[in-house]
Amino acid sequence: MPELPEVEVVRRGLEKNVTGRMVCDVTVLRERPVRWDGPDAFKAGVVGRTFAAPRRRGKYLWFPFSDGDAMLAHLGMSGQFRIDAPGADLAPNTRVLFDLDDGRQLRFVDQRMFGGLQLAPQGAQLPAQVSHIALDPFDEYFNIEQAIERIRAKRSTIKRAILDQSVISGIGNIYADECLWRAKTHYDHPTQRLTAARARRVLVAAKEVMTESLAQGGTSFDELYVDVNGSSGYFSRSLNVYGQEGKPCARCGTQIRRDSFMNRSSYLCPKCQRLPRPIHGDK
Repeated sequence: MPELPEVEVVRRGLEKNVTGRMVCDVTVLRERPVRWDGPDAFKAGVVGRTFAAPRRRGKYLWFPFSDGDAMLAHLGMSGQFRIDAPGADLAPNTRVLFDLDDGRQLRFVDQRMFGGLQLAPQGAQLPAQVSHIALDPFDEYFNIEQAIERIRAKRSTIKRAILDQSVISGIGNIYADECLWRAKTHYDHPTQRLTAARARRVLVAAKEVMTESLAQGGTSFDELYVDVNGSSGYFSRSLNVYGQEGKPCARCGTQIRRDSFMNRSSYLCPKCQRLPRPIHGDK
């Protein structure tokens, strides 16, 4: 699933291409991506409106309209936005076409169709549908001290906490593993035993690794994630632990291990990222 860097790469590409453009027509090729409103209502709600600069919070993306409403987008597992000429061949799994007033098309492509588009009345600044999502580390109003307090107040473990989008948004499985490796912190470290200093190291590492990923266009393992021009990111070449099972740790040479975690996987260095010893009273 695209995480913050991948969604931000898409947002930046969209900002250059759709800001100030009016939607002249909409063609819904498959209904499921607009299932919240239905294709007719969706088309009526979008045609004739002008996009302002696209915005993002965490993994959520939205297209503000110049009149204060918005179109909310979630990429799900495989959602993409592409900018093409109207006569260009459709990419496989193209679901919705937006004809823009400069003669180009904005196309929503989604192989698995877990993502979708939804109208958000008065949602230009922040759609109501994502108001529960916490600020991400790149938001100008993000407060690291408050995020540290929220993490340490939870009765959970550190990876579960940073994956909780109501605590801090934008971090998914890839960047959680990478930032925990950088912070030398085991994914199962109890939050109630997490010092403020360690929590800060994790959050600082998260922003660092996502900043580096942004500079490389995000992380692509296949064609399910590309930017608006169809290009893949190449941060996958810089991953230290995620997907690196059996390879030597870049710090100490110990083999990277993969553990089962929440129906997914966690990758870690068993030497650099030690689980703290239980103390009396731990459960």
